[in-house]
Amino acid sequence: MTTITPLALAEVLLITPRRHGDARGWFAETWSHKALLTAGVATAFVQDNQAFNARKGTLRGLHFQTAPHAQGKLVRVLKGAIYEVAVDIRPGSATCGQWVGATLTAEAGEQIWIPRGFAHGYVTLTDDTELFYKVDGDYAPSLEGGLIWNDPDLAIAWPLEGDPVLSEKDRVLPRLRDMAAVSF
Repeated sequence: MTTITPLALAEVLLITPRRHGDARGWFAETWSHKALLTAGVATAFVQDNQAFNARKGTLRGLHFQTAPHAQGKLVRVLKGAIYEVAVDIRPGSATCGQWVGATLTAEAGEQIWIPRGFAHGYVTLTDDTELFYKVDGDYAPSLEGGLIWNDPDLAIAWPLEGDPVLSEKDRVLPRLRDMAAVSF
């Protein structure tokens, strides 16, 4: 049976599918509509994404999409390990500006559900890290947004050894307090 645990921001869920193993290896049900529905997540996924990161310390994010194509994401690691972060950016939310993080590994198979209205980002904890994630909204480049990874108001405790490997786009994202009003 899959274990689903709400994190400090209760809408963000840590999901650990049960692995059934024997001498051949193991089997796991990695996604179950029924299990998510039981946990209060009623969503229909529309796209699967996969990402490869060559170097430890690669940081991607903090990213989101706004309405009408906001995205919830179910993230898991296929190879390696990451530290995943979700930041509540919903205007008017009692927890707006708060973040939660969790380590996800291929070895243990943890996943994280990040609902619409949250920015997400991750840093790789190993070289050659590969991720797979399902999204419940179509990709819409004109509706993409982001926050700078090191926003001092958020004070995210990234497990970094030195400077992260960043894209040019992620280097120039705004702070939360400077972000234009958004809707989800």
